[in-house]
Amino acid sequence: MARTLVTGAAGFIGFHLAERLLERGEEVIGLDNLNDYYDVRLKEARLECLLGRPGFQFVKGDLADQQAVADLFECERPPRVVNLAAQAGVRYSLTNPHAYTNSNIVGFLNVLEGSRHGAVEHLVFASSSSVYGANTRLPFSVEDNVDHPLSLYAASKKANELMAHSYAHLYDIPCTGLRFFNVYGPWGRPDAALSRFTAAMLEDRPIDVYNFGHHRRDFTYIDDIVEGIVRVLDHPARANPTWRGDAPDPASSRAPYRLYNIGNHQPVELLYLIELLEKVLGREARKNFLPMQPGDVADTVADVSALERDMDFVPATPIEEGVARFVAWYREYYGV
Repeated sequence: MARTLVTGAAGFIGFHLAERLLERGEEVIGLDNLNDYYDVRLKEARLECLLGRPGFQFVKGDLADQQAVADLFECERPPRVVNLAAQAGVRYSLTNPHAYTNSNIVGFLNVLEGSRHGAVEHLVFASSSSVYGANTRLPFSVEDNVDHPLSLYAASKKANELMAHSYAHLYDIPCTGLRFFNVYGPWGRPDAALSRFTAAMLEDRPIDVYNFGHHRRDFTYIDDIVEGIVRVLDHPARANPTWRGDAPDPASSRAPYRLYNIGNHQPVELLYLIELLEKVLGREARKNFLPMQPGDVADTVADVSALERDMDFVPATPIEEGVARFVAWYREYYGV
């Protein structure tokens, strides 16, 4: 029976991934520190759905705690690891930078060290579309240069990719990084745009619409994200035999290392997302139009050709269907 350590198991993506792995009859060790970056009650509610299910084990702990992480790997010896625990949020990084170095840098180093000493068969880790930063050529490809991040959050995710490659090279640990594009869906984070807009509209409060609503985002439904993670997890990264140092491919290596975008590859303008919400909720949004915020990018569009080529998978849930599912969950969960 496959066993997987999922960090951030009480988080949005980690919760859905843990459910999927359990449904496949696998064992899941879920790690989370249940911090208060957003409402802990939502994290606890997700966790409650997992606790007591056959094959699930929960460990409360912080990735930044070096000894605790080392002890976990030593005790459990997980053959596979999916690292989803991180300090999220671009805007939060503008005012709380140290939270990102503690969780995303120190914490990830502890995961790499645990994977090294525990002889992990495959480490899959969350990166982000934010690493594309100042890039303007669309769609974003994993073969693009990503050396110009626009926020510390983005820089920390780029650092994760570099750190993972060094461990893949030095210790032959198969490492795969996944650049997620604007994940949304049931059980989503309350600080995400879709949740904030829905809450405000139901309470008849105005919503802040940055860049006057004209930026485009590659909103990706949670089920597509999880399907992508599972397919990648089942295919440990391998060395690229055609990789050349004089013309390096950023998405592969002579080491067992790979990078993939997971996005819907059909960008949606923010104003259209708001229109969908208005239609599903049956009310008009009160819009407070504002200029672009520092750290934001104008557009995100994923080139998922590498994911399709290697994993035979392309995310495809229409935004109309995904938003309707999210609103149905939101109304049921919050009783509104």
